[in-house]
Amino acid sequence: MAMLVRRALSSSRNAIGFLRRSSSVVQSRDFFSISSSSPNLRMRMIGSRDSQSDLSHMPDFLRDSCRGFAKGKKSKDDSSGATGMVDASPDIGPSVKAAASSQMEAAIDALSRDLTKLRTGRAAPGMLDHIVVETGGVKMPLNHLALVSVLDPKTLSINPYDPDTVKELEKAIVSSPLGLNPKLDGQRLVASIPALTKEHIQAMCKIVTKSSEVVKQSIRRARQKALEMVKKAGSSLPKDEVKRLEKEVEELTKKFVKSAEDMCKSKEKEITQA
Repeated sequence: MAMLVRRALSSSRNAIGFLRRSSSVVQSRDFFSISSSSPNLRMRMIGSRDSQSDLSHMPDFLRDSCRGFAKGKKSKDDSSGATGMVDASPDIGPSVKAAASSQMEAAIDALSRDLTKLRTGRAAPGMLDHIVVETGGVKMPLNHLALVSVLDPKTLSINPYDPDTVKELEKAIVSSPLGLNPKLDGQRLVASIPALTKEHIQAMCKIVTKSSEVVKQSIRRARQKALEMVKKAGSSLPKDEVKRLEKEVEELTKKFVKSAEDMCKSKEKEITQA
């Protein structure tokens, strides 16, 4: 009985060994058959087998990520970025006009300050704003130290915030090119506006004309800078857009030039009719 059992076991082992060798021969034959017909396919099989064995040792989140890349997955951001790109030209119009307008307004403000400094035959509170007063070793604008008001068309009143500064105020006014000679009236100063001579009127009108030319040059420089900005961006803008911006810059220039001319004409009239 024992002999029969040993023979049965030996036969089973031989059968199992035969099956294993057969399976190995078939796999090897298939592999070499694939290798001879398609080397690329063989490499893919080897790579697939190796990658599967490597992935088996990875954590779940890394394994899922690697599988995603292997399958060629695209993220939503990548796909939307590829299809949602819009080739839009930058809108430089607002920035160009804002920069030009700011520079032109600065030129107009400077003109206004210069014209205010010119004395006419009429009293105006702003005609003393440009005067600088030195008090206590510190230089300050006169309108920071005193309230200037008009008593009548020919008289100014200067009321110091600190009565102790009245002497410094008087000295600064006398030293200015306005030709005023204020008098002390209690704690304030009173300045009479003398009539303009013919020579003085002609000199003032020449100054107004020169100021007008200076401000126009500043406005034109601002226009030139704006047009250069438009020209630099011209390659990325449609021709119609470039022409529209150039036209708007020209209109803005004309507007500020006219404003400067009106201010100067008004000042000339004020001087000659004083």
